[in-house]
Amino acid sequence: MIERVPFGRTRLTVTRVGLGTAPLGGLYSGVVEDTALDTVRRAYDRGLRFFDTAPLYGHGVAEQRTGRALAELSRDGYVLATKVGRLLRADAPPDDSQLSGGFDRWPVAPPVNPVFDFSYDGVLRSVEESLERLGLDRVDILHIHDPDEHEEEALAGAYPALDRLREEGVIAAVGAGMNQAAMLARFARAADFDCFLVAGRYTLLDQAALDELFPLCLERGIAVVLGGVYNSGLLADPRPGAMFDYAPASPELVERAQRLDAVCGRHGVPLKAAALQFASAHPAVTVLLLGARDPAELEENLELLRTPVPAELWDELRRERLVPEEAPTP
Repeated sequence: MIERVPFGRTRLTVTRVGLGTAPLGGLYSGVVEDTALDTVRRAYDRGLRFFDTAPLYGHGVAEQRTGRALAELSRDGYVLATKVGRLLRADAPPDDSQLSGGFDRWPVAPPVNPVFDFSYDGVLRSVEESLERLGLDRVDILHIHDPDEHEEEALAGAYPALDRLREEGVIAAVGAGMNQAAMLARFARAADFDCFLVAGRYTLLDQAALDELFPLCLERGIAVVLGGVYNSGLLADPRPGAMFDYAPASPELVERAQRLDAVCGRHGVPLKAAALQFASAHPAVTVLLLGARDPAELEENLELLRTPVPAELWDELRRERLVPEEAPTP
């Protein structure tokens, strides 16, 4: 049984493990609809009660599929998060700033393009459109999504809109989701956030959240949802050509991932098991998101979370300076 815990200072209770739905929107390659729906259902059957999606994921496809699967279930039986900051528009030209290193993450997405909009009114439109795609009457958590180049507008426009929805009881939590830690730390100081989705910034390869962001979250009771713990695939398969942060990994990162894999191999532990368990061991982390393209991948990740990892492995990673001395381990 997956442990349930309070979600920061909110009224929500969540499972320590949740399902991230970017793969179900066709991240890197397409996923057929029946497989996507079966993956959400399997997650629920295995006890996961936290689901994370976004308009960006498959340009609406992930929200549609997540909603169709969850519509079969009691709405009070799970916690659902989606995101604001992008509107999907059929008449919008492609925006290269939506790519990662020039790499198209959604090769089979429908012919609508995401447009950044962190304005007050744009955020309210985004929520309405997400609910329509989901086919549900509410979401529990709304994250300001990827405001990297739009920090001022996000705090001046998006945040007040979400704060109003929270005050009115429309949502239970206001969050922000990013692939960086520094701006999230500034957000923690600038406004009253309930949670953050930290993607790829606390992993075996990248501990950017360790020194400032996570201590701030613990101090202020901000729940952390941790995603991207395989860093887009490099920690799942550390080979040349693997992805890191949605783009091909550099040779230096591949070499470091291979060193991590070698240490794990000496202790008879899959690198993926160490990656999952290292990421979830920090006390600031409330929910670990598992991304899966099909039920078998979800089952594999759940099994990896239960794989025994000896203390000697973590000791060797510290000796090799592959993880910081101060990073908590299981």
